[in-house]
Amino acid sequence: MSSITSISPEVAPAHHNYLDKLLQPIRKYLDGVEVNNSKMAHWLCQLIPAQCPFERDVKLFGHLLFHIPPMCKLNPLYDQFIGLRFRALTFLADVCGEDITSYC
Repeated sequence: MSSITSISPEVAPAHHNYLDKLLQPIRKYLDGVEVNNSKMAHWLCQLIPAQCPFERDVKLFGHLLFHIPPMCKLNPLYDQFIGLRFRALTFLADVCGEDITSYC
């Protein structure tokens, strides 16, 4: 009975592996984007948040209705976007010599 109701270890990695294979071209593209002009770098720094967006508990009359996890945990491309933002910040600071404290 437990084998019917539980997920076997072989099934979960296959599903995860399929999603990874599906997203791999997008991950490669985002990791390969070069930031080479200040306008693009400023746009990326404004577009991609510095921190993981909100995590909330939604309550009604003191009872927890549901929990919204941090949005970064829901985004399978979060690491690539943060890397892109970091490259944009590095370009602005190192190449353009700009003060990037407003983006931090």
